[in-house]
Amino acid sequence: MSTSTNLSVGGKELVHAAINGQRTDRAPWVPFVGCHAGALLGVGADEYLKSADLMHRGVNLAIDRYQADGIPVAFDLQIEAEALGCELRWSTDTPPAVVDHPLAQDTPLDQLKVPGPNEGRIPIVLDATRRLRADHPDTALYGLVTGPFTLALHLQGTDIFMRMFDDPESVQRLLEFCSDVAIAMSRYYIEAGCDVIAIVDPMTSQIGPDQFHQFVTPYAKPVFESIRTSGGLSSFFVCGHAQQNVEAMCQCGPDNVCVDENIPLDFVRDTCRDNQASFGGNLQLTTVLLLGSPEDAEKNAVQCLAVGDNTGFVLAPGCDLPYATPPENLVAVGQLVRDTYRQEAVMAMSESADVQDIPDMSGYGQGDHVIVDIITLDSESCAPCQYMVEAVEKIAPEFDGIVRWREHKIKTPEAIRFMTSLSVKNIPTICIDGDIAFVSRIPPKDELSAAIQDRINQKARLRIRRHQSEIHILGQNTGDTIAIKDAVDQAVLETGADVVVHLVTDPLDFIRFGVEPDETPALVTTRNQVVSTERVPDSMAIKQWVQSLQ
Repeated sequence: MSTSTNLSVGGKELVHAAINGQRTDRAPWVPFVGCHAGALLGVGADEYLKSADLMHRGVNLAIDRYQADGIPVAFDLQIEAEALGCELRWSTDTPPAVVDHPLAQDTPLDQLKVPGPNEGRIPIVLDATRRLRADHPDTALYGLVTGPFTLALHLQGTDIFMRMFDDPESVQRLLEFCSDVAIAMSRYYIEAGCDVIAIVDPMTSQIGPDQFHQFVTPYAKPVFESIRTSGGLSSFFVCGHAQQNVEAMCQCGPDNVCVDENIPLDFVRDTCRDNQASFGGNLQLTTVLLLGSPEDAEKNAVQCLAVGDNTGFVLAPGCDLPYATPPENLVAVGQLVRDTYRQEAVMAMSESADVQDIPDMSGYGQGDHVIVDIITLDSESCAPCQYMVEAVEKIAPEFDGIVRWREHKIKTPEAIRFMTSLSVKNIPTICIDGDIAFVSRIPPKDELSAAIQDRINQKARLRIRRHQSEIHILGQNTGDTIAIKDAVDQAVLETGADVVVHLVTDPLDFIRFGVEPDETPALVTTRNQVVSTERVPDSMAIKQWVQSLQ
């Protein structure tokens, strides 16, 4: 990677220079427009992603409107899976989702063949690529290819995580096949006119560096070597909490690494530069581009540009733009990257974080049911989110109605406030009764089941302790007082209630219960309620508990 050339060039050359690690007059802007282009045309994602004509028109419109230096032809990680026999569930406002897995249904691996350029929807995307190449010779076109690990999960399902321990050889054979698919797809895109091949492998965020070296590196390296041999540039995309794998990604040999907002951009910059790779990202998809204002988008862009320092850096969203992203936010970014005066003005503005209306969650999850919340981008468009939701959905019925689960897609202000109130920082995340349990990692079935069962057991213990109420009978140990105690003892015996009965005969102790000696015999009940364990409660919560006792 060279960093010595100062270039002042147009869009395509700018992208090439940045990906090659060179210093440029400004950072290139590459909006990851996928099904969002359908929104620009007023058609659903399910219609848009099946039509070369619509892709051609939609990407054309996005290039012009957003002043894109580079752009993907399509952002759909299900194209290869569909061509290999996976069934898809279509949506009007997200890319499709894989809903079955051929290898999990006893289809042998040797029956699967690397798809040709005319299978499935591959020819549609290649047709759109050729037309866009002809229309925009000065714009860098990205061909997006499903990474080997993510494609393997589409074909095998989440069982792949168990197989990585129980039968690693079969997983490695599958990954070798998926690597061959990625090499073929890369070649199709380059031959159709793409400049940059992005290997998009979001499911690698679910594993650590050791597993990455064992199950990703040997199968990603040949893909990047093939792209380079074919004359293309390459990028390695990941989303989610994958910071632990950034160095391993670089060591696979891509020209560029691109991440979302789950990973600090300065960390990616330093790691990539140490490994002779350029980097890109990581405009915030939902909180800024989807739900924010043009001013919010500008602030976020300026922050990214400052980290990138116009050297080996591509400004881009963290992942596929949501369908309903307001176009004015992307227009603002396209104008900002070309206007240094505007950048200085935005930089000077004070940043303000909207932390209003954060709900008090101190009492969350105290009911009889165990509440499992999955914080996602959208399980219909994000593969790690989809498989995390499926893991919870599959296991919940085993608890016979005790477990209730909900997905919170951070595409609404309400979901973002909920995420903030639980202190969730990464997507996707599983919370159990309001406590963060699994971060950017799909838990194996046994581990998830054990975590839920632990919470059920904890609640049972709390319930027992909560019900250990007391009855105090005040009076001398004679006559009516004895009669009351006998009646209480009988009632406890007949009802089986977990109640401790005390006979209090000292007149000084009567006063402690607010009873004068001449008011005896008297009966006082107390109910012990456990409101907090194993943590220092919030001061506001303590005040609420105290007030409730008045």
